[in-house]
Order: sequence, then C-alpha cells, then structure tokens
Amino acid sequence: MTGDGVPALLTALFLWWFGTGLILYLDGLERRTHGRTLLIATLLGTAALYVVERSAGETTVGSAYHGFIAGLMVWAWQEIAFLLGYVTGPRPHACPPGLSAIGRTSHAIGAILWHELALLAGAAILLALCWGQPNRVAVDTYLLLWVMRSSTKLNLFLGVRNLYTEFLPNHLRFLASYFRQQPMNLLFPVSVSLATVASVLFVQSVFAATSSHQGAAAVLLATLCILGLLEHWFLVLPLPIEQLWRWGLASHRRAALPQPVTPVPGVQEAT
Repeated sequence: MTGDGVPALLTALFLWWFGTGLILYLDGLERRTHGRTLLIATLLGTAALYVVERSAGETTVGSAYHGFIAGLMVWAWQEIAFLLGYVTGPRPHACPPGLSAIGRTSHAIGAILWHELALLAGAAILLALCWGQPNRVAVDTYLLLWVMRSSTKLNLFLGVRNLYTEFLPNHLRFLASYFRQQPMNLLFPVSVSLATVASVLFVQSVFAATSSHQGAAAVLLATLCILGLLEHWFLVLPLPIEQLWRWGLASHRRAALPQPVTPVPGVQEAT
C-alpha cells in the first residue's frame, strides 16, 4: 500500500469504530431524545444524498472520500431509524414459542420488514444518483454494508455463539427471541468464505488502481469489506468485542439500571 492509502485505511477504521459507537450511544438514550435524533439523522442523510449527486461525476481523491462518507451517512440513517424503533416491521413483538421453521422465519421477516424495504429504497436512490457516473463509491459502500449486514442477520437467526444482545436497545430486545445460540450454523462457513474472497478481490483492486481516485476508493472499500469479515468472526470467537464500544454501550447500561422511586409527599414508608 502506498502512503496515499494509509489515510484512507485510517479513515475507514475510525468511521467504522466511531460511527458504530455513536449509534449505540444514541439508541440507548431515553425515548424522549429519539425524535430529535431521527430528525438530525434525516437532515444529515438528506445532505449526504446531495453530496452523492454532486460528487458522482468527479474522479478525484476528495470525491472518493465524499462518496464513502455520504454512503455511510445514508446507511447510518437506516440504522438509526431501525434501532430507534421507527422503521421496524408489522410484527414488533417476540417470536411466539413452538413455531415451525417456516413460522419462525415468517415472524422474523415480519419483525423487520419495513426496515428491509427501507434498505431497498435507499439502495435504489443511490443507484439512481450514481447511474452512469464514474464515481460509484457511495453506492458501493452502501451495497457492501447491506450484504454484510444481511449475512450477519441470517447467521444470528440460524445460530452462532455470540449473540451480542446487549447491543440492542431496550425497546428492541424482543428481537433477541429470533436469535439462536449455538457454536455455528451451516451458513457461517459459506458467509466467511465469500467474505474472504471479496476481501481478497478488493485488496487486489488496490494494487490494480490506475489513478489516485481508484486507489483511495479501493482502500476504503477493501478496509470496509475486511471489517465486515471480522464482524462475522466476532459472532463465533470468544472475544470481548463489546469492549471496543464500551463508551457507546454506556447509555444501554444506564437504561438497564433500576430507576429510583420518588417518594410521594405526605406518604410515609410502612415499618
């Protein structure tokens, strides 16, 4: 990797770590803050779409960064809308016990259906903005995140060692009933194999780049793909991954603490 690739590598690493922690912190705050959070995220997401439209025709190092960050912002809106509980599905409740595999799958889809349709709409908008343009970093970033996250959801549904239910805010804890805990499932080796192949191809594209724009874009996407691969391994390896975002999970821990009871004036506690 050339010296020009190091800033792109560090940028992708930092945005992955900080963005994940920030979303975790925000969705764990009190419900009264969620409307304001979604409004700010919507404004930033709208601004990101404008950046995508403006930078799609440019092939500079700056446009690669703009596309990458804008793609992350659009994805962040999807995550925030889902984790705050505004865009989930028509069945926002725990999985009923005793269901068949088909019934469990049907209820799981119903729990997140609106979210999945919103993800599809976001992809369609970015594809339209980047269609026929030389700078596709925004849509490539979004699609890469979508594929990796979909694979993670399927593996949680089928069964993995680490469920990371502490990453779910209280109002979405019902989703844990759709997870299955077991050492591994048959999809997992396929997922990590495909993610490994994709990572290798992205890394090869770094060395095959013929311009500074292509080089920066390739490093950003390669780093993101490798991080997605690592996130898959986090599902089965005995590692304290939650320590990476301990600061973001602080709001979840506070929300889980028993709330103090305010005494009613004039009423004495019985002895």
